[in-house]
Amino acid sequence: MAQANEIYDKYLTRAISEINELTGEVLRCRKCTHARTMPVIGSGHPLADIFMLKYQARPSECHEGVAFFGRAGTALMKSCQRLKIDPLQLYGTNVVKCGDVREAEAEGRCLDHLRRELAIVEPKIIVVMGEATVAALNAAQIPLARELAYAPGEMAEFTPATEALITPDIDASLDEERLKAGFWRAFRRLGEWYDTIPPY
Repeated sequence: MAQANEIYDKYLTRAISEINELTGEVLRCRKCTHARTMPVIGSGHPLADIFMLKYQARPSECHEGVAFFGRAGTALMKSCQRLKIDPLQLYGTNVVKCGDVREAEAEGRCLDHLRRELAIVEPKIIVVMGEATVAALNAAQIPLARELAYAPGEMAEFTPATEALITPDIDASLDEERLKAGFWRAFRRLGEWYDTIPPY
């Protein structure tokens, strides 16, 4: 058992180092000329099983500089508590790291960061929130990835090692009960998935 722990610790040390390096690159990024806020970095465990992905940073995230800070993060944490999902199994990020960028090329410029984040975290499942996020993840051309369709509530094999759960856009679902219910219907599939993964 000690050997397994030592191996995990080495993976974790490397992942922390790589995430810190990527964070520095994201914070120094000036590829989008119209960005007026600092880029928003990913948050959570660097070797999480569950990778939460939404499209673009919102004002509260830009203010703090951290993905999923604010209403979306609070809603997700409450949902995960209901599903008895360990918060240490979560990592969250945005496709587009700056909140106020309107340039059409912004997504393409951010996909390098997303590819790196996925390669570092190596999640077992990606929760892909919203139609634009599904399209961006397809455009990222992750090695061995299958094209995803926007079908909320559906699980699909994304790569041989990673599944995908499609949900509506959480940021667009928070202000209306019908939309909130639709998000929860799709998101609770994550609880079913989580219950089937073997314990460590």
